Amino acid sequence: MGIWELLLIAVAVSMDAFAVGMADGMYEPAMSFPKHMAIAFAFGFFQFMMPVVGYYAGTAFAELVQRIAPWLAFVLLGILGGKSVISYALGQRSAPAARERGRGKTLGAAALFAQAVATSIDALAVGVTLLAAEKEAGLPLHAVLCALLIGMVTFGFSAVAVRIGAKAGDRFAARAELAGGAILVLIGLKLLLEGVL
Repeated sequence: MGIWELLLIAVAVSMDAFAVGMADGMYEPAMSFPKHMAIAFAFGFFQFMMPVVGYYAGTAFAELVQRIAPWLAFVLLGILGGKSVISYALGQRSAPAARERGRGKTLGAAALFAQAVATSIDALAVGVTLLAAEKEAGLPLHAVLCALLIGMVTFGFSAVAVRIGAKAGDRFAARAELAGGAILVLIGLKLLLEGVL
């Protein structure tokens, strides 16, 4: 495995975090800069840690990861996204003043943790792939540094995504919660289908 292949893997595994980061920005368009960076850091950190865990757990862990990861990601993102969609639907039925109060919602630490885990759990398998590549043809860097590169790429993509989502959320505030929830559900479904098929 060369450095370019590693970069392509990093970009590929960061795409789900990018989409969820965009949904977070839409959900809370007026978030502070420190929170914006915390979201990007959470996604980057878990995309770094999961390959490290997968690498050190080895091939014995690979089969379990491949079996449960898609379902776990689907359940976590489905719950988070479904909650946003239901919240939007209930807000649409209530008075306009209640909807206006609902716009001040913020993304909590528990939801962010669940998102970061759900979008990075498939990276456990990347760690097993790194182990196999190291034994077969070698890696361009130590496996931990490969995982760090993946985490850094994810951090960068996520930081940009939250900003894009916040801009879109400012423009489409009334529908941002619905769009963000739908995105989370669709990403969960995508991860499930990829894992099952």
